[in-house]
Amino acid sequence: MTTTLAPVFAALGDDTRWAVLARLGEGPASASALARELPVSRQAIVKHLEVLVAAGLVESERRGREVVHRALGGRLSDVARELDRIGRTWDARLARIKALAEE
Repeated sequence: MTTTLAPVFAALGDDTRWAVLARLGEGPASASALARELPVSRQAIVKHLEVLVAAGLVESERRGREVVHRALGGRLSDVARELDRIGRTWDARLARIKALAEE
């Protein structure tokens, strides 16, 4: 993966942003709609969305007077692949350590 994952993990390090992202995974929504569905003010939702957009996890599109937000599954898939790669590397290391210990 060519880009750093730090902004993604920073963005996901907040329960409200997780909830927003999970909700957007079900379909696009405006900040107002998200605020009606979640126990957070519209202003707070907008700030959380800005963080998610900056991390590349959400994109926003103006539709008339409304801004609609949607989750970017491709970015999440990139993150999942990178975590899987890291996990496989550690599994291989642990297997080598175990083999050495059993010798």
